[in-house]
Amino acid sequence: MTGSWEARYAAEFFGTLILVLLGNGAVANAFLKNTTGNDDPGLANGGWLLVASGYGLGVMLPAMMFGSISGNHLNPAITIGQAVIGIFPWAHVAPYLIWQFLGAIAGQCLILALYWPHYWQTTDNEAVLGTFATSDHANSQLNGFVTEMVGTAVLIFGAMGLYRGMFFHQNIDIANIGVGLLIAAMVISLGGPTGPALNPARDLGPRLVHALLPVPNKGSSHWEYSWVPVVAPIVGAVIGIWTYKIFFCL
Repeated sequence: MTGSWEARYAAEFFGTLILVLLGNGAVANAFLKNTTGNDDPGLANGGWLLVASGYGLGVMLPAMMFGSISGNHLNPAITIGQAVIGIFPWAHVAPYLIWQFLGAIAGQCLILALYWPHYWQTTDNEAVLGTFATSDHANSQLNGFVTEMVGTAVLIFGAMGLYRGMFFHQNIDIANIGVGLLIAAMVISLGGPTGPALNPARDLGPRLVHALLPVPNKGSSHWEYSWVPVVAPIVGAVIGIWTYKIFFCL
């Protein structure tokens, strides 16, 4: 990483903003009524591939823009996981997390502004919430926790391999593309039960926007579930990064 810590914080803010804007924006296009991606609430036209592409690009593009500045964490689970194994300084964990959450909130506010007429037209409260935050469709917090924990562990393990594997040492942008594809694959393959979040900032920041702002047809913010996409990704990230370190001598 290069540049001052202030530049790194700014990179985390704008990177997370772009992640949420493109990722949750794709969900809004797929879920909300009368958008170009869907003329009915749900996934009738845009489909899950639209959502997966939004999140994949939402991670890949900031990685290319800001990876050399801040390391492109964009995710409190990654920041905490790297601090746990000693490759990121604990003194800068809190500022990273603060700017990541602020970026997620700002990105979601932009989505709300852009899709405002479509929120008014969408009467399905769960579809509206789905453009902000995740939930467990089996109505089981345990299932949600396991899904988010395993998914984040696989994500972090894969990302560590892509960035630190010998094949990509001389071409970091190929690794960035690989991480974007990994995120898209995670959403396609493991996103059925919960969404997924895989990122505390991506869920909690927009959930706060849903709860605090006058979102049309918003219904409940489901705070009883909100701890799952915060705690489970952190646990999963620590497992994933420790597993990589044990087997590949990080």
